[in-house]
Amino acid sequence: MRTRPEFLENSVIIGAHPDDELLWFNSILRDADEVIIVYREFWAQPRIGAARSAAIAEYPRDNVTCLDIDESGAYGCANWAEPVLTDYGIGFSIEANRRAMTRLARISIAALPTVKLQRIAAASVANAYEANFQVLCDRLETRLRPDMNVFTHNPWGEYGHEEHIQVFRALNLLRDKIGFKLWMSNYCTERALPLAMRHFSATPGAYIRLPTDKAFANEVADVYRKHDCWTWADDWAWFDEECFMEAPREAAETAAHSHLFPLNFFTIDASRSKNWLPIALTMSAASAALAVTLADAI
Repeated sequence: MRTRPEFLENSVIIGAHPDDELLWFNSILRDADEVIIVYREFWAQPRIGAARSAAIAEYPRDNVTCLDIDESGAYGCANWAEPVLTDYGIGFSIEANRRAMTRLARISIAALPTVKLQRIAAASVANAYEANFQVLCDRLETRLRPDMNVFTHNPWGEYGHEEHIQVFRALNLLRDKIGFKLWMSNYCTERALPLAMRHFSATPGAYIRLPTDKAFANEVADVYRKHDCWTWADDWAWFDEECFMEAPREAAETAAHSHLFPLNFFTIDASRSKNWLPIALTMSAASAALAVTLADAI
């Protein structure tokens, strides 16, 4: 009979979006006691919530639940050349302002009698992102105990996803309050590396190395594909191993020689565009609509 590793006792994987629990934690996905997924609905994809619910209902293991928090749509908003962490995640660049202006334009355009727009965010991405942090803390706090091993995103959000970082920072705050052990994944990309390097330390940290469970990973991925809510590349190749280490509590001091742990380093297409304004407009019409909304907001 196989002995259960101590680090999997009272274990829970907490992933931001459905399929994150698979992409970054598949070596323990079959054996962890519980899986919690944070986000379900996203205003820009009206059918995604129902599809994700169907996939979770058909999940090939028990005890997978969702907190049903709406995505803020923050991906791509941070300044990754000079990332600045905040109390509730990571600071945004001018991209967040651009999306806020687009949202205002959509609100005004939707008021025109000849235009029907169903996809409009309830709040700006900056406001939604900040508000989600407290919702996340409140909903997770009741689910976590001091004796738990909690596995979640790393402080740089794997490939630099703002909502992954927010989930980590919420759990880091709750770790101090509750006392559970917080483990992080070892995935990273070039974009996220500058932030990852802030967590290197003068001495190598202890870590766990595990073989990935590719057969189970493909089984779960097929469920997401079946329900049309698989968010990753279809040609994604699973790494052979994953590493986990106890997450550092804060960025390390600069040292002459710094260490972390083995990284699963990969690249991602950063040019994936989102069609935030999917109707044709003349410049004058868009400007006029925006002016009306700005006047109402002042």
